[in-house]
Amino acid sequence: MSINSIDHDEMANIASNWDFKEEDAKQSKKQIKSAEARRRIEAMREIRESGLTLEEAEELGLLH
Repeated sequence: MSINSIDHDEMANIASNWDFKEEDAKQSKKQIKSAEARRRIEAMREIRESGLTLEEAEELGLLH
């Protein structure tokens, strides 16, 4: 499909009917939890790479 074969009127209609609230609602709790888990995993990797133990990281307030 080339860019010239796109129906621009159809695209304009879709864009004008776009519901941003609906789009925000699609970000489910599962996606949010997955993002939080990725951040925790990255923090754990950084702690491990620094040579700290989990106990030391907790004492320093790096883990919550």
